[in-house]
Amino acid sequence: MPLKTTAYFQIPLIKRAQAMSSSPIALFASPWSAPAWMKTNGDLAGKGSLIGKPGGPYYKTWANYFVRFLNEYEKHNITFWSITAQNEPTDGRIYEFSFNAMGFTADQQKDFIAQDLGPLLALTGYSYVKIIILDDQRLLLPKWADVVLANSTAAKYVAGIGVHWYLDYLVSASILSDTHNLHPDKFILATEACRGSLPWDSDKVLLGSWERAEDYAHSIVEDLNNWSVGWTDWNLALNLQGGPNWAKNYVDSPIIVNADNDEFYKQPMFYVMGHFSKFVRPGSKRIRLEQSIQPSPVEITAFITLDNHIVVIILNRHKEGRTVCIHDKGSGNANVFVMSHSITSFVWKNIET
Repeated sequence: MPLKTTAYFQIPLIKRAQAMSSSPIALFASPWSAPAWMKTNGDLAGKGSLIGKPGGPYYKTWANYFVRFLNEYEKHNITFWSITAQNEPTDGRIYEFSFNAMGFTADQQKDFIAQDLGPLLALTGYSYVKIIILDDQRLLLPKWADVVLANSTAAKYVAGIGVHWYLDYLVSASILSDTHNLHPDKFILATEACRGSLPWDSDKVLLGSWERAEDYAHSIVEDLNNWSVGWTDWNLALNLQGGPNWAKNYVDSPIIVNADNDEFYKQPMFYVMGHFSKFVRPGSKRIRLEQSIQPSPVEITAFITLDNHIVVIILNRHKEGRTVCIHDKGSGNANVFVMSHSITSFVWKNIET
């Protein structure tokens, strides 16, 4: 986005969010494409990658774009917690891909980080900005991470692994645990998700959809239970069409804005995400839970917070309500009823045993 447009729209929005938040907001950024003149296909979209090889002038120039981006935001007192090396690097390897993309293989990403991006961030005082690799579908794991992190130079610059949810139905979330076990010193973060994006989604925006909210909750619970440290929606707010989007890539969003009526709608997806963002605060740690019935009729995740509270979140996607007995060694037992098609959070003070 041009700097003038960024200064007019994005920066004031970020500053307003920061002013309203009672705790720091961790920002991460993700590039979609280098300028067309730097690419093999001479286009922002379609199948194309940076000209040359890592370590060459185009890769070094592209690394400087990252630094310039961070510099410009820093002028407005906005700092970033993290950056991804490339949004969906496999998109840029697809012929006639319809919107902004740039291709990398795992080997190219490894070399770009080791030779260009990592050293430049360190040299320019941005070593605190965490580099996230992959930022693409989890079916590419653990192979992608194995390739990048096999290089010790690249590995020292990489902090985490980003995953998108769009092809989750093709591979179990257990692949995240497998990846964690191979690379336990790198965090896993779900960096993008939205409903209405698939070709068979006839309704891009579906106001009031609880089914889509359940999809969010299911994804969040299974990701958290498989070592993801967080989960990110692609959009903060969209219009009734699911845009604006120059490529007509319309999708749904937790908040939908009806500009004609000067009003907005908080969708069920918004409130589902609130169960996690409100109760599982930054710094919380997931704790082990044992379920006596397998397979479990409900989906559960549990955490202990920094202020020593236990948080248990239960998702019931079935048409019948369920009675669940929660047993905590310190606090005892609680029989709770979770309604059909519901998500419920339970919070209590941890009692040391």
